[in-house]
Amino acid sequence: MSHQTLDMCGYNCPMPILKTKQALAKMDTKETIKVTCTDKGSKKDFVAFCNQLGHTLVSQEDDGNKFIFYIEKN
Repeated sequence: MSHQTLDMCGYNCPMPILKTKQALAKMDTKETIKVTCTDKGSKKDFVAFCNQLGHTLVSQEDDGNKFIFYIEKN
C-alpha cells in the first residue's frame, strides 16, 4: 500500500481540500494520504469532505499549529 504526503501549510480553504481531491483522484483504492495543514477550518472541512465523498478519515491530530490528516481512498 502506498502512502502519499501533501503539505498544505500556509494555504487557506479551499486549497487544502482541492489539492487533496486532486491527489486522491490519482490514487488507487485503499491507498492513504497524509495531509498537513495550518488552516484551523481544515478540521471541519476534512470531516465533511470525507463524509461527502466516501473516503475514510483514518485519523487527525494536532501538532502545535499544524493539523495532520490521514485519509484512505475508498
